[in-house]
Amino acid sequence: MKVLICDEPGRLRLIERPEPVPAEGEALVRIRRVGICGTDFHIYQGKHPFLNYPRVMGHELSGTIERAPTGSGLRAGQNAYIVPYLSCGTCVACRKGVTNACQAISVLGVHCDGGMAELISVPAANVVPVGDTPLDDAAMIEFLAIGAHGVKRGGIAAADRVLVAGAGPIGMAAAIFAKARGAHVTVMDLREDRLAFTRDALGADALLPAGDAAEAEAAAATSGDLYDCVIDCTGNRAAMQRGFGFVGHGGRYVLVSVVRDDITFSDPEFHKRETTLLASRNAQPDDFAEVVRQMQAGRVPTAALRTHRGPLAAGADLFRDWLRPEAGVIKAILEV
Repeated sequence: MKVLICDEPGRLRLIERPEPVPAEGEALVRIRRVGICGTDFHIYQGKHPFLNYPRVMGHELSGTIERAPTGSGLRAGQNAYIVPYLSCGTCVACRKGVTNACQAISVLGVHCDGGMAELISVPAANVVPVGDTPLDDAAMIEFLAIGAHGVKRGGIAAADRVLVAGAGPIGMAAAIFAKARGAHVTVMDLREDRLAFTRDALGADALLPAGDAAEAEAAAATSGDLYDCVIDCTGNRAAMQRGFGFVGHGGRYVLVSVVRDDITFSDPEFHKRETTLLASRNAQPDDFAEVVRQMQAGRVPTAALRTHRGPLAAGADLFRDWLRPEAGVIKAILEV
């Protein structure tokens, strides 16, 4: 089978590998679409802190089931998406049902080889049929589920004023699912084009340029109350620390972003506001199901989010092109 492999930073090659042989309890899936995310670009650029090369990337996956184990409820010919988080099932987090925080989690395309290949074999429990959902949309479910999980962690309700910091794909996903809960959503970013997209395509209620005056503008827009919930999706340490200042009294701060640095904040301000600080990692099965429900309800503008596409065989050239800021990529899809 054909596989797109990243041998080292900046080097992608299309190679041939033997087809995988499913182990007991695994399903064999023919990959049809692979969504490209920031993690893939970081791997390609050599910026990912927890990765060994060579690596087959790809964790936003949809395809068609080729073979499934007896009793799995899956059958050949079904279209499906793949949950890329392989959890151990026995650690303290898994025993609590928090499989997204498994102590020994292995993520396809990061800790082990992923789906930039014609076929992949994964545990049957990680393969979810999608019915009539198009394969293009199914390949976008994973990154959207990360945003949905952050919104769930923030306990967002219809009465909330929410600030989403960072208008990349994950921030856009958070804005979509906060809006789906009826919240008033403000999006903050440095890029004017991304802000305009969140307003025009995603229905953001307000925009906040992330310049020096952002705090004053936020206070003016909320009559000094600031925000009931702030969701950080910037991936930037300074921005994450700055975000504490946008949380209103009694508010929640959700860190979807993760960086290797220490994050610090003013303890007097933190206590004065009785801020609730929450981490949000990966996503859980109900988050994936929520994405599918909102897709079926027409609340996820997948066609607008999906800005670029191309064949797996051209992946090496496409990665170089898609990395250019002027390319305007929001979500790119490789077709297998």
